[in-house]
Amino acid sequence: MRLVYQRVSSASVTVEGNVIGQIEKGAVLLLGVGQEDTKQDADLLAKKAAELRVFEDENGKMNLSLLDVGGGALVVSNFTLYGNCRHGRRPDFFAAARPDVAIPLYEYFVEALKALGVSPVETGEFGADMALQIGGDGPVTLVIDSADLAKRKD
Repeated sequence: MRLVYQRVSSASVTVEGNVIGQIEKGAVLLLGVGQEDTKQDADLLAKKAAELRVFEDENGKMNLSLLDVGGGALVVSNFTLYGNCRHGRRPDFFAAARPDVAIPLYEYFVEALKALGVSPVETGEFGADMALQIGGDGPVTLVIDSADLAKRKD
């Protein structure tokens, strides 16, 4: 699973002219699900997203997590995170999971975030043409891959 984590002052997602999800201070989480991903990958990324210390403390240091600041999460599915641009001029998306695998893992990730205490957790609409309004804060933007997290030895 791949996650683009962007710290925001506010964000919203619109489908067919209707705002379907919005948050104030928190993070936009663009989530890509790969063919080999499992619930374990979703758990790893949800925990990392909830606990990643990228919000400033009283001394201006990035020392607080989404949970610490009571920030919300706007989770948007994004299969293009698995785009392969190595050949030619058009990316392929063969490594992205098909909807029958991706949708349940996406939904599981959302529920895992909620279970960790992130609130509110808002979402886009899987497979829809979505417009995002992102009030980037920092900017702080990180790319996290569950395969990299799984390799880490604590």
